[in-house]
Amino acid sequence: MKKIAIFLASNSTSLMHRNPLFLPFLALVFSASACKTSYQPGAVQYLDYRINSKEKADSGLLTLLRPYSDSLNKTMNDVIAVAGVELVKKQPEGTLNNVLADAMLVIGQEKFKTTIDAAFLNYGGVRLNVLPAGNITRSKVFEVAPFDNVIVLQRMTGTILQQFLDMVAIRGGWPCSGISFQIKNKKAINIKIGNKPVDAATEYTIALLDYVANGGEDFAFLKNIPQQNNGDLFRDAVLSYFSRFQKEGKQVTAKIENRITNAE
Repeated sequence: MKKIAIFLASNSTSLMHRNPLFLPFLALVFSASACKTSYQPGAVQYLDYRINSKEKADSGLLTLLRPYSDSLNKTMNDVIAVAGVELVKKQPEGTLNNVLADAMLVIGQEKFKTTIDAAFLNYGGVRLNVLPAGNITRSKVFEVAPFDNVIVLQRMTGTILQQFLDMVAIRGGWPCSGISFQIKNKKAINIKIGNKPVDAATEYTIALLDYVANGGEDFAFLKNIPQQNNGDLFRDAVLSYFSRFQKEGKQVTAKIENRITNAE
């Protein structure tokens, strides 16, 4: 005897429109077994539905979800800090760049309980161009950093750091903290960490997002460098860093500090 399996699937919320008890995705598996321990489905059927603005909202589903959405909205609208000035994402350097990279370095040092020489964020990972002056809500931080990127540490020599910064220079500059350099002919020059020139043979502890450390943005050579990873989200670091200003009765501010400049 053979097993019989029946699958019914839908990739739409249209069924909710008809009946609030249906879930967006429904899978029903029925099997009857006898002698054999393996089976192949006799048939697979898929039903597709298109959802558009003409679809009427399901009041039953909205009622079911309201307690959760109300709780989420309340949390996301919490004011965690106040920006004293407009914070701007810009290349080669911006005020939003600086405050976010500072958050990564400061909180990263506390989480890893070690000194971090420099911290970098890939420019595209910052998803808001402007954080207006005034209240900073939790939802705004999620807009700035919507991805679940984790902070990782990598130890690299000054030679490898030069290679890394040259690629950053080609991309026009990234948010950074603890380091300064100039861009000339798409190369990084006059690199300083702690106001001291970078030494080719010295090892430096660099904080990056796991996305970059794992080879994102074409930084494949970083994949060969061991990582320290505590699972700490960059977004949580920003939330923690901003919250400190609020607790101390201060506003979040930042200024251009010539961390990255274009050499003439």
